[in-house]
Order: sequence, then structure tokens, then C-alpha cells
Amino acid sequence: MSDTPLPQPLLEDEELERLDEFLDSESVDPDALDLISAHGFLVALAVAPREVESATWVAELFHGEPAFADSEERSEILGLLEKLHGNAIDTLEQGGLPELPFDLTLDGLPPEETPVGDWCAGFMEGVFLDEAAWFEQEEESVATLLLPFMALSGLFDDEPDMAEMAADSARLESLVGQLPDLVLDLYLHYRVPPETPKPMPRKKKPAGRGPGKGKPGGKR
Repeated sequence: MSDTPLPQPLLEDEELERLDEFLDSESVDPDALDLISAHGFLVALAVAPREVESATWVAELFHGEPAFADSEERSEILGLLEKLHGNAIDTLEQGGLPELPFDLTLDGLPPEETPVGDWCAGFMEGVFLDEAAWFEQEEESVATLLLPFMALSGLFDDEPDMAEMAADSARLESLVGQLPDLVLDLYLHYRVPPETPKPMPRKKKPAGRGPGKGKPGGKR
């Protein structure tokens, strides 16, 4: 049996359906994130090295304030988003993998035409929300870890150094299957301190020194 942990769903199916219904409704700005993008966005916020105020990310996710029917609906929807975000943190904290709400395959399509691309674009929106914190330390390592998300998001296809990767469909397909693991890798990057060289141990005094003991270094 494999020791690889099964990815954990961050919300129940009916909760995801309720969010999907609301985010796809007339109550929400047309430029707001849809369910898949919002999922990626909130997972990125769970990974982020610095907490972002909920008022900030809620406004970004919805592109303003939705036309909630009443305070009850507002509490319900915001509660589901907070739950998804909190469950992502809990899952990663325990070394688990988040389950992504789509099949981990491009099926021969360009990433931006698939849920994979939407999710990664949402993830990168979460990074952009506090970009300075993500790249504050070990910028090169972070850029390497984020490269698969960037390549699959379709947001960087115009950049020359990304064009070659974007054209390599086999490589992109292999990255899709690694997304849950890459999320955990990023989370651990910010939470686990890098290994520091162990200090050289000080030389111990030979055991023979001290009153009543023989000369150091002699045979016993």
C-alpha cells in the first residue's frame, strides 16, 4: 500500500455547490472570481507567509460587495469561504494535501481553457494580494516553487521565458498532477526553518583528567 496521503476535501460537495451557485449568480460582479478560481485564491491565502485581513481578500474575491439578499445569506456565504480557507490551513498544518475540485488533467487542452488554469490563476491572484511577503526572503526558491502555478495559470504566456514552458504540453500535464504536493511544499517552505549548519562541537576534555584519575591518553 502507498503511504501517500489522500487529498482532503476543503468543503463538502453541497457546500461547494452552494458557493458555485452564488458566485455564478447576478448578485456578484461579473469580474468576481468563480468557484474554481476562488478555491485557488483561498488555498494561496492559506499558504501565504503573512495573514491577509479578511475584509481585504473578501473585497478582492468579489470585486466589491455582492448584492446579498439579506444578512443571513451574507453570513452563510462568507462563512463558507472562511471555512474553506480555515480547512486549507488545517490540512496543510497536518501535512495533508488539499483536494482540488476538478480532475487533475489538461486533457490535451491549453491550461487557460481548463479548470486547472482557472484554479492556478486564482492561486496567483492570492499571491498578488501580498506579493512582497511571498518574495521577501529566498526570492529565487519561491520563484521556482511558484513557476508551475504561473505556467499553468496562463497569465504569463506573453513573457519570453515562460513561452517555452507553456508550449511543452507533456511537461505541463505532469505538473498538474503535482499541484496538491506543490501547495504543501510552498506551505512548508514558509513554515519550516531552513537547516542551519551544525556548530562544530567543542573538543571535550579527555576522560582521564581530574583528581584521582590517571594520565590522559593512557591505556586502561
